[in-house]
Amino acid sequence: MTNGYRLTAATGIHKGDRDYQQDRVDLLSHARANGCVLGIVADGMGGRSGGRKASDQVIMTARQLFERYSPATDDAAAMLMQVAREAHVVIKLTAISAEEEPHSTVAAFVINAGGDCHWAHSGDSRIYHFHGGKLIRRTTDHSYVQMLVKRGEITEEQANVHPQSNILMGCLGTETEPPVDVHFIPRLRTGDCLVACSDGVWHYFKDDEMADVLNRLSAREAAEFLIDKARERAQGSGDNLSLVVVKLEPLDT
Repeated sequence: MTNGYRLTAATGIHKGDRDYQQDRVDLLSHARANGCVLGIVADGMGGRSGGRKASDQVIMTARQLFERYSPATDDAAAMLMQVAREAHVVIKLTAISAEEEPHSTVAAFVINAGGDCHWAHSGDSRIYHFHGGKLIRRTTDHSYVQMLVKRGEITEEQANVHPQSNILMGCLGTETEPPVDVHFIPRLRTGDCLVACSDGVWHYFKDDEMADVLNRLSAREAAEFLIDKARERAQGSGDNLSLVVVKLEPLDT
């Protein structure tokens, strides 16, 4: 508990209609700082074992760096950038001795005990910030269709059904240095919610629809509903799904 709110959280993961699971998700409470948490999603790509190795490496790197992170003195944004950079290097080294081409997205956020929040992402796994039942901000995908949206050539709705919607312009493990975008929220408020999820989840929801789910349901209920509804809407052709939901609930009086 901290500053008049309590954190409630849930994770969810499902294989979807794929033969194997390449997504990874984790939610960590800091061992030495009460109220400090890390949520992270990694969507692996590159063959049956390649993608899983890549997403495993992202999670492993995040755990190690979060363990060493000191909220009182360290920069959370710098730590998240380091997670992305170090995982990128190790994934590339893994590829040298493997037939696969392992890559991974990353979407991670840290909430400090004072209520400030940092996030970082690379690829098309997303982070959403909801306040008062409305979407305040979400990450911008590093994808081909998002580039077309930015140019004004297609709409967000068209991007979601575009045949090349799965083409990424950047992620971890590529030959070139990956794009990593960061964002800072000075102070989260009671009622706020943060979500990190892979495209297997967000692909099936409009922003206002997801906002409504997060406004009405608890963290656990929202995670279960979003996965169940995404599975239903995929109609037998769904990708791996993973998400972490953290809500700032008012303290019981």
